[in-house]
Amino acid sequence: MVTLFSRLLPLWALCGLVIGYSFSPYITPYKYAMSPLLAIIMFAMGLTLTIADLREALTDPRPLIMGVCLQFILMPVLAFSISQALSLPSELLVGMMLVGTAPGGTASNVLAYLAGGRVALSIGMTTLSTLMAVFVMPFLCSVYLSTVIKVDQVGMLISILKIVILPVAGGVLLNALCPKLINRIKPCLPSIAVIGICSAITLVIAMNADALASLSAIVVVAVLLHNTLGLISGYVSARLCGMDIPTARTVAIEVGTQNTGLAAALAFKHFTVLAALPGAIFSMTQNILGALLASYWSAKPPKNRKPLTD
Repeated sequence: MVTLFSRLLPLWALCGLVIGYSFSPYITPYKYAMSPLLAIIMFAMGLTLTIADLREALTDPRPLIMGVCLQFILMPVLAFSISQALSLPSELLVGMMLVGTAPGGTASNVLAYLAGGRVALSIGMTTLSTLMAVFVMPFLCSVYLSTVIKVDQVGMLISILKIVILPVAGGVLLNALCPKLINRIKPCLPSIAVIGICSAITLVIAMNADALASLSAIVVVAVLLHNTLGLISGYVSARLCGMDIPTARTVAIEVGTQNTGLAAALAFKHFTVLAALPGAIFSMTQNILGALLASYWSAKPPKNRKPLTD
């Protein structure tokens, strides 16, 4: 039953999308629950990990390096190229670039878990890209957009500490201290992860309902291309570099899942409401596409770990 519930993630995600959009005025007041919700999800992810898992993720730095390179090199290039190819207006170009230069999103950790990926690696990539984004994101925006944006560096560091590092560390510690107890509740963790990610989708859609109401087909096409190419590039790159299937799944989801909340916040603060539109749409597509991919992969446990280069 737990497995079936988890594999229906795309359906629950779609329900969350519809509920968030339809009942936006009633849900938006609860937007402050987003950070605690993400922290709870990350604590649940920590319960699935051991110290050995964390050590393994740090032993081979190649996936971490690849994930960061794709995050801050490929995704901005894709965003810029797609925007130019579709002749997007300057405000939408800005929005696409803010999404493209953003670090990985926390949802990637849950999706990697549900997809049979490496959770410790996913958390490591999200944390590293977020820490680097404090400096890299303003630099990339200045290169591509010839403009300067200010990122709340201290705020980002505090957020990653509260939402990711401390909850995950707490989960790992509890797993180490009470392994028998945690083993009993582990079968429930996929369902908890699904409920958490769908609740987050509902909140995100509700908070961006106004922006989504004004979307146009060309923006949706641009965002879908960006999101899909990120997922494909992450998987293929990892496999071509000799990485196994769980690692490739993790890299794919990490690269294709952006911190759209940060991108939208920067767009509102430094540019226009229209510039926040790509971030709002990407938040929707990455969760739906990610849910579909995670559901598909969860039904296909890796049987062959050989890389494509063999």
